[in-house]
Amino acid sequence: MLIASFKDNHQYIYKELKRVGFSGEIIFLCKKSCYESLMTSTNGPVYLIESGKVLHELKAAYHLMTAKTVVVDNYYGFLAVADFRDNVECIQIWHAAGAVKNFGFLDPTVQNRSDREKKRILSVYKRFHKVVVNSQKFADIFKEAFQLKGDQFLPLGYPRTDFFFQKARHKRVSEKFYAKYPHFKGKKIILYAPTYRPNAEANQLKLDIKKLASQLQEDYVLLIRMHPSVNLTVLDTIGRENFVHDFSREATINQLLIVADYLITDYSSIPFEFAFLKKPMIFYPYDLQNYMENPGLWDKYENIVPGPIAYNTKEIIELIESYPFHEGMYEAFNEKWNEYSDGISTQKLVQYILQRHI
Repeated sequence: MLIASFKDNHQYIYKELKRVGFSGEIIFLCKKSCYESLMTSTNGPVYLIESGKVLHELKAAYHLMTAKTVVVDNYYGFLAVADFRDNVECIQIWHAAGAVKNFGFLDPTVQNRSDREKKRILSVYKRFHKVVVNSQKFADIFKEAFQLKGDQFLPLGYPRTDFFFQKARHKRVSEKFYAKYPHFKGKKIILYAPTYRPNAEANQLKLDIKKLASQLQEDYVLLIRMHPSVNLTVLDTIGRENFVHDFSREATINQLLIVADYLITDYSSIPFEFAFLKKPMIFYPYDLQNYMENPGLWDKYENIVPGPIAYNTKEIIELIESYPFHEGMYEAFNEKWNEYSDGISTQKLVQYILQRHI
């Protein structure tokens, strides 16, 4: 059984199970955010969770009680009362390849909750028999965040990272992108992908677009990719300009990472995957002080990110025009965070699952 908030890891697992001829039934339980995409890209049963749809919830509960292997990619409150059979193993694959912000018991808001709430949260984490990680560093963070033991980790890397080792696929993605957007040819692409802020009012477009355009539009285009949970009306007026384009609902994030020449982001987990490509990254934590208070960071920001930091549009322009980026910046980062990712993470995880079903 695959329980999903995000589709990527689960799609890789599903396709590999099908490729090797897995004879068991593959059931998807998923949130509304990925329901439609999983319905169209898989052949097995797909049921909505946390939707209020009674039939789906009943089916989900039945399969949760009868599955032998359960793979989850997030925190699901209903796991606190999940009555797994003795031979069941629940595997957490998480939904990101790394972390900048606090989560789990590292999150200060969790520490401020009642003992009863903390017990309920911990009961969910206790359902994770195994946790897939892509580095010892991430395992150390999970130990504290989820209150886990060292023998619970599977050092396999994340299935979704296999994509970044598939050079032939990168070429096809790039060709398809430029066939659809031929007007971007001959320009360098800057991708701005900020993360979600807990305070909804803080989710704003904090870039001086006019200043960027005046300095860069001759040689560059700017693609904006807001977090899926953020909907900014200001972006409705973007898309008809020569320099800036709203790609919040167009193309996949992996497609955009392949064609991007520069990535600008803040507290997102995207750099943990973009680092595989060894292309320039600029970090733009314009609200760092506020973000450090909620949800907070597990270390000093400058100790986490593998690139230069800018605090305003002027500094971003200066970095793009003159900063001496080099691959060594990202090689060290990959050694630290992606040490278990080798392009066959999906195969390794599926083989582990199949051994349980022999």
